[in-house]
Amino acid sequence: MSGVMDLTAALTHGETEARAAFAALPPSARGDAGAHALRLGRPHLTLDWSADALTRAAAHLRLGDTGAARQELRGQPDTARPAVLHARAARLDRAPDAAPLSAHAARLARTEGDGNALIAAAILNAEQDLAGTDRSAHFAALRTLAEGLKVAEMTGQPADPHLLAVLAHAQRPLNARKAAATAAKALDRSDPGSPARVLALLALDRPADAHAQAQRGSLAEAWWEPFTRPPLSAARPPATPPETNGPADG
Repeated sequence: MSGVMDLTAALTHGETEARAAFAALPPSARGDAGAHALRLGRPHLTLDWSADALTRAAAHLRLGDTGAARQELRGQPDTARPAVLHARAARLDRAPDAAPLSAHAARLARTEGDGNALIAAAILNAEQDLAGTDRSAHFAALRTLAEGLKVAEMTGQPADPHLLAVLAHAQRPLNARKAAATAAKALDRSDPGSPARVLALLALDRPADAHAQAQRGSLAEAWWEPFTRPPLSAARPPATPPETNGPADG
């Protein structure tokens, strides 16, 4: 455990320190280091340390290298987690099949009962909704994200920070106060250099901090550029069910 804590501190500090900490670990303690590096915004180290195809694909996606991610996914089964990564690659590329791939990932996640994959698919589908140019797109995103929020409710876990950050962007033109509260919650729960942290900062109108975090995590611009567009007018929206237009309680 002390080795993990040392690696965590080193990953937070910098790549040079993280490499030294990793080298000091016994081989038996290195198995999860790549995934740990990815969580803490060091995808380059993930690629150096992990042999797991899904973890490596996720790291390539953080860096915006969708071609390398797809190479890692070659030969993977058509199950929820590889499907989510394929859908994310399509979303980053703004590919025409991004929406059907995200919907397919969500269907697989429901069938398999994979809560984490279902949350990731809900995020992707909500991002697709938010690509719309009118207020109805934001209501569609709220309905999409509600499924991801239900996963947290059913498992008793805190709501995913990435989902909360996207939720804040969906809420912004509808209820600025709720959006700010949701974004603050996402920021508090997010890891350094993560998509969740960058999107939360953008939702809080802190673009300089968001760009600094994107640089810290080597996060490709395609992850966050769509969220830099000016929000729609904050005029009073039509009434909607309360469960789709409130900040996550988780």
